[in-house]
Amino acid sequence: MFRHSLKVFAIAAVGAALGLPAAVHADDEVNLYSARQENLIKPLLDDFTRDTGISVNLLTGRADELLQRLRLEGRNSPADVLITVDAGNLHQAKKAGVLSAIESDVLDQRVPESFRDEDGQWYGLSLRARPIMYHKDKVDPSELSTYEALTDPKWRGRICIRSSSNVYNQSMVSAMIASEGSEAASQWVEGLVANLARPPQGGDRDQIRAAAAGVCDIAIANTYYLGAMLAGDDATQREAAEQLGVFFPNQEDRGTHVNISGAGVTTHAPNRENAVRLIEFLTSEEAQRWYAEANQEYPVRPDVPASEVLQGFGDFKMDTLNLSLLGEHNAEAVRIMDRARWR
Repeated sequence: MFRHSLKVFAIAAVGAALGLPAAVHADDEVNLYSARQENLIKPLLDDFTRDTGISVNLLTGRADELLQRLRLEGRNSPADVLITVDAGNLHQAKKAGVLSAIESDVLDQRVPESFRDEDGQWYGLSLRARPIMYHKDKVDPSELSTYEALTDPKWRGRICIRSSSNVYNQSMVSAMIASEGSEAASQWVEGLVANLARPPQGGDRDQIRAAAAGVCDIAIANTYYLGAMLAGDDATQREAAEQLGVFFPNQEDRGTHVNISGAGVTTHAPNRENAVRLIEFLTSEEAQRWYAEANQEYPVRPDVPASEVLQGFGDFKMDTLNLSLLGEHNAEAVRIMDRARWR
């Protein structure tokens, strides 16, 4: 059994030279591989243990590292549950054959159909929107409407967004392919790249800070980053975040792009029953409320309210595209972004 909260090590070191960890079954344990940082999930795992008596052995790491580890371990993997961010990563896990179908009436009732895999191999746990964030002193929200409208020449040199290698952006383009087709998505990506204020750099928080600092007037970023900056203790980050407003695009048609963090039971889970119980717990009202308040993410359950900070952004229409399609269109999205020289 691996140590509680053990950090994932470099994939090169997982090698066969030392042998792979053997799967372990225990009635009172469940083994979790999580791409979510420990502080973003550990309190929930402690609550699960308190309520069920099932201890959670947690291993954290980057999404790509964990997927590669599961591939290498194969049937010898001790992992029961994989938690990762973005439907694109969940699709890759399904495609790699490291997830198995879950049969759970509880999950089917709690998680809307568009936020779960059609074959039951993964279920969404929390939501994040990727709207347009604008500098309140430089952009009148009446100027904004849709993602597509950001290709207008009036936005030339005014937009900040992170690299095309980021799965959040790949999924956003994938959603446009699914909704509007490859040609429309290509035109949009080319127009967006032409309007960038600078070569893509940094993460979502960096785009928000850049807009606040006057590098650009508009940032595209996930809502939970802005929410965390507003709710956090860092006065500098809070001051930057307060300068931006949130505009939810495409409210007259498909809705604003959203994505998820999600979980699935691994193919060779030695503690399968406990694995399903853990995922069901993470969709409970208690857990969903914690996600909302502590992580500034939207609950995947429509009957659980968002945090006060997120409610302050306003109500909005979400894109109801089944998120399984984001992974299916990922390769085409990457090709389109590469052709447009989105670096």
